[in-house]
Amino acid sequence: MAKADFYETLGVGKSADEKELKSAFRKLAMKCHPDKNPGDAEAEKKFKEINEAYETLKDPQKRAAYDRFGHAAFEQGGMGGQGGFSAGAGGFSDIFEDIFGDMMGGGRARRSTGGRERGADLRYNMEISLEEAYAGKTAQIRVPTSITCDVCTGSGAKPGTQPKTCGMCHGSGRVRASQGFFSVERTCPTCHGRGQTITDPCTKCHGQGRISEERSLSVNIPAGIEDGTRIRLQGEGEAGARGGPSGDLYIFLSVKPHQFFQRDGADLFCTVPISMTTAALGGTFDVATLDATKSRVTVPEGTQPGKQFRLRGKGMPVLRSAQTGDLYIQIQIETPQKLTKRQRELLQEFDDISSKENNPESTGFFARMKEFFEG
Repeated sequence: MAKADFYETLGVGKSADEKELKSAFRKLAMKCHPDKNPGDAEAEKKFKEINEAYETLKDPQKRAAYDRFGHAAFEQGGMGGQGGFSAGAGGFSDIFEDIFGDMMGGGRARRSTGGRERGADLRYNMEISLEEAYAGKTAQIRVPTSITCDVCTGSGAKPGTQPKTCGMCHGSGRVRASQGFFSVERTCPTCHGRGQTITDPCTKCHGQGRISEERSLSVNIPAGIEDGTRIRLQGEGEAGARGGPSGDLYIFLSVKPHQFFQRDGADLFCTVPISMTTAALGGTFDVATLDATKSRVTVPEGTQPGKQFRLRGKGMPVLRSAQTGDLYIQIQIETPQKLTKRQRELLQEFDDISSKENNPESTGFFARMKEFFEG
């Protein structure tokens, strides 16, 4: 006979939250509890089904596995025999570490195997300048971490001795205890899940197999790297316990804001203020670029605010490519301030002799506006 759906057993929908699950379980458990139904085999069976359904669905990881694979997630050879699931010695922990290994920080690699545990991953935040992102660099960093003990070579035991199999869990790292109808599995309190105990610990690391130390590492920052990039240094994280594999070191890069340039992918943008006379009469100016050279920009007569000039190949290098972005120069026209009497007279004289051809945009705008209001 097919096993009943856990959601149907509790009488809730698949979108039910924790509060709904708990409420449904309590109502059904009180109704079907063996103490309230003495000698009723059907009620006892129903109570066990309710408890099994609730125990699975209240755990986010077990619930996700059930939603994905159904009852097969908890049976021998779960997922149709493709994932090697087993509810044997490893129990539920093996199943969910396989499915959710990344979320749990390494899955099987982090689980104890003969006392060996994978070391934790480390994060290092590094800030670099736009110039360094342009050219690339090799940076030296110092990272406080744990390294393998050089005295016991990571075993945690005093040289000449060896860890022993835990007598309580017999090396599994887990112990089971029966409580009424339930069987509860928990981490072994003697070996703390390692499966081994050390009777004569190393005097340097005190049985941990690793010691704290600051390490100096060389990090290669490639040219063209972008803000927010993550660099992974495999095996450069915290040393594993009892000789286990080391974790990884993740370098998170941020690029400082630049005083002149703004970046958009491989392109750079720079706003350059010029005088009103340069915009009107034309002229030239030089702009420094990140390749340590200068580029001359020619401003044509009658240049308007917001005009852009494109300098090809003067942007950022594209990461791991021979391509380079462009530099865009955007013109900002500066209005004269703090005019002298003579300057005012000259500007007034210029305005008096100006015609519509000198200011076609403003002339056209106000003409269209007049038509709009009159029309």
